Amino acid sequence: MTSRTILIVDDESAIRDMLRIALEMAEYRCLEASNAQDAHGLIIDEKPDLILLDWMMPGTSGIELARRLKRDEVTANIPIIMLTAKGEEDNKIQGLEVGADDYITKPFSPRELVARLKAVLRRADPQSSSQPIKVQGLCLDPASHRVTINEREVDMGPTEFRLLQFFLTHQERAYTRSQLLDHVWGGNVYVEERTVDVHIRRLRKALTVDQHENLVQTVRGTGYRFSTKAG
Repeated sequence: MTSRTILIVDDESAIRDMLRIALEMAEYRCLEASNAQDAHGLIIDEKPDLILLDWMMPGTSGIELARRLKRDEVTANIPIIMLTAKGEEDNKIQGLEVGADDYITKPFSPRELVARLKAVLRRADPQSSSQPIKVQGLCLDPASHRVTINEREVDMGPTEFRLLQFFLTHQERAYTRSQLLDHVWGGNVYVEERTVDVHIRRLRKALTVDQHENLVQTVRGTGYRFSTKAG
């Protein structure tokens, strides 16, 4: 199981420590921020898989940060769990209205937190969906395990299929070879980073119909991204 990255945003260090210990015991990688400004910088740089966000913080509140993240297409799909001491129904509704994926009222047990976090990650994982993904005539159908371009079937190996599925569900974001190895091959498999280049070449070759290979772009100094915009 690939380790997921969780960003903990809370101005109280004792709460951050408690959350970090609980999550690290559940084998999550943790990042921490004590305010919205630092959190936003980490979100842009690290692109965490989920954000645990305290409602009440000095300066920019958690709810304001959540609203900002959900309005930005770069961060809109990152799941957010709001943490708050407020138990009133109105506040819960307000948190969900800005786009938070769940809402946990303090105090809560670490076991409850981890269970709720896993549930949100499962719901948010596009790869768990069996719905076909379509981009510019390219269609990947997870249920039938088929790829077509303008209704013509495309032949590709299982690794290229998984790589394409990951790219289609994570468009417009650049990934390093190491990140692609973690997400596509799995963190417990030893594969050299250059293996990624081999499979990228094979994937591009499979996508040469109507120049769809151009959707898989090389990002100099970083790695690769899938984009419908010119590289």
